[in-house]
Amino acid sequence: MIRIALLTDDGTLQPLLSPALGREFQIQLAREEADLHLMIEQAACDVLIVDLDSNRMSAKSRIEQARRVISRPIPSLIMADDVLRGTALELVRVGAFGYCRRPPSVRELKALLYRAYEHSTLRRQLQNAHQQLEDSGSCDRMIGSSTQMQQVYQLVRRVTNLNATVLINGESGTGKELIARAIHNLGSRVDKPFVAVSCGAIPETLIEAELFGHEKGAFTGTVGAREGYFEQARDGTLFLDEIGDLSLYTQVKLLRVLQQMEFSRLGSSKLIPLRARLIFATHQDLAKLVEEGKFRQDLYYRINVMRITSPALADRSEDIPQIAMHYLKHYARVFQKPMEAIEPDAMSLLVSYPWPGNVRELENTIQRAIILAPGSSIRAEDLPIHVPSDKIIDISEYNPDGSFERQLRDYKIKLAMDAVRENNGNKTLAARSLGISRAYLHRLIRLSESDSLFEQGNISSASA
Repeated sequence: MIRIALLTDDGTLQPLLSPALGREFQIQLAREEADLHLMIEQAACDVLIVDLDSNRMSAKSRIEQARRVISRPIPSLIMADDVLRGTALELVRVGAFGYCRRPPSVRELKALLYRAYEHSTLRRQLQNAHQQLEDSGSCDRMIGSSTQMQQVYQLVRRVTNLNATVLINGESGTGKELIARAIHNLGSRVDKPFVAVSCGAIPETLIEAELFGHEKGAFTGTVGAREGYFEQARDGTLFLDEIGDLSLYTQVKLLRVLQQMEFSRLGSSKLIPLRARLIFATHQDLAKLVEEGKFRQDLYYRINVMRITSPALADRSEDIPQIAMHYLKHYARVFQKPMEAIEPDAMSLLVSYPWPGNVRELENTIQRAIILAPGSSIRAEDLPIHVPSDKIIDISEYNPDGSFERQLRDYKIKLAMDAVRENNGNKTLAARSLGISRAYLHRLIRLSESDSLFEQGNISSASA
């Protein structure tokens, strides 16, 4: 059943139209704009009819109302007599879905209502699908909608409010600290401190004092007492990066803190309770270090309660366009240089390059390209990277237009449809070739089908 909101002053119009249109249509009367607003909020109507009657004293105010309501998220039909025909056509030009004469031809009105309803339904489906695509593509400040990143997002959401230690493993530059920050920001500790420490950047002679703090005179050169990182984190999160670089001596100290859930400053016997949540990260294979005797096995078991692997950028190349565009927009603002796009040949290079430095290398590459680019877009010659011609993924047919989100969505759809064609319609093989799940591939295909129907709906409405 198609639900119609009829905005009119004519109390006789509803009882005339209801039997004429039949049981497929349900007409609800809205005498004022506030009534219509309530129907829209309650999702109680699919199509709006605005009645313009030049014989009524309220015609002028109703026209002003029509100008406001045609911007509502439902298609609007303007019903007007011959005197106001020009006004009705102007309203169609600025946003109304269509126009019919007053009194209407039932056949003409039904056809318009069917097209408006189809347009409304497809638009709603497309918006829902687009929202799902956007929702699946991010988690806090992390970017990417690949299968690998979806798995990371799921694990992050599972551990946000659990007080368990987390070990994040991954190559340098993959965004391990972003994962740790997402765990902190999405959990109940978000309003508490987040303290990030790179263990490999602190000299071995200072690491204990930096982590646990010290009292005045604890060792040569100390002027006063100082809080260590464990105290600074308080009830928040302490992120210890490159945990594999700790010496065996410091590992023993850390193990004791994890076992006893308390620590003391250097030069003091006073025990301080550990209140912070601990998240660890490393680019090294800790299990291998354990075998080599370079990392304590008991400490490894303590920190490896929940493990999250940060995938290398080369393993999720479908995320590269989205990440590259993010950095393009960000550094265009930082450098105060207007940049609008990455040209298709440049994007082909970015997607094809193996990125040994991962996301950090991509970020630096985009920064340099923005500086070198003479125009408002990044070209292939602006990129300081090289890929053999036989290894370049061809996306030259991709011609982005519209918003960034639309460009990204269209590019993903194109990759999905090309993969399906190359695999002779086998969606399982197509999903595997792209490194995405079969369910995600189906979402992209449904988006493509929705776009096609949506364009047909626009053509139909234009002809009305």
